[in-house]
Amino acid sequence: MITFLSGGTGTPKLIRGMRHHLPDHEISVVVNTAEDVWMSGGFVSPDIDTLIYLFAGLLNTSSWWGLEGDTFITHNELNRLDGGEYIAIGDRDRAVHLIRGELLRGGMTLTAATARLCMALGVTAHILPMTDTPVETVVNSGGREIHFQEYWVRHRGAIPIEGVRRRWTVPPVATPGVISAITTAEAVIIGPSNPITSILPILECRGVREALEEVPVVAVSPFIGHAPVSGPAAALMRARGLFPDSSATRELYAGFLDFFIHDSSDPLEVSGAIRMDTLMNRPGVDEALAKRILSLVRGG
Repeated sequence: MITFLSGGTGTPKLIRGMRHHLPDHEISVVVNTAEDVWMSGGFVSPDIDTLIYLFAGLLNTSSWWGLEGDTFITHNELNRLDGGEYIAIGDRDRAVHLIRGELLRGGMTLTAATARLCMALGVTAHILPMTDTPVETVVNSGGREIHFQEYWVRHRGAIPIEGVRRRWTVPPVATPGVISAITTAEAVIIGPSNPITSILPILECRGVREALEEVPVVAVSPFIGHAPVSGPAAALMRARGLFPDSSATRELYAGFLDFFIHDSSDPLEVSGAIRMDTLMNRPGVDEALAKRILSLVRGG
């Protein structure tokens, strides 16, 4: 079994490639939940849903969120009446959020609710929330603190930020399923997701870093030079006092990392790193990258 740590869109693209080499039931994914948010009565868990829809064959791979061919009738009407729903939620996508919300309000854990949704949609991969207690990534902007979704979706990442942190009532603890998925894996792959908002929330869950020390770990950089392939990773790295590049990313994972991969065209030299084509914007790159990573961890 191969286990991924995932959030955003970079790692799901790599997982799409891995599906050419492994059956779904041999893939586990530990997923960031620090971007989850209640909205319009439903519980939005964007990184989990991207994975569920990917494995179910329903994902809109033009945007890498939401369902292919979804409509937005309810969203448009809600905004006409109230104007407060700043995330564009599709009608079929909303059904998943509403069901998840009802399950959570009824006392079910997020892990159990995710498993229920996977079963309903025929997903055989193991999709595991990083923790079962609420965690939020918040950013400081202009003297106030806002949820990451507001920063990235409502403001489109266009406002200056002075800091980024996690907010919780109870410090997050990795679920037993997460620890098992890591320690029993042939290898763990940290995909090219945003280090600050997609991967660090997982690593901050108690038990994860210790578990990663027991298995081979591969990380793929989301940066080429000082620019991320997509998303707000550069601004968020700077807000944490870090350079937005592959070298700083490698240092974030240094305590448990066995292999670090960055792009063949990256002008930055990273000592001990391996260069591969990581820019998954052309057909076949994701499949080839996944194959090379499997070969690397298997000593081929």
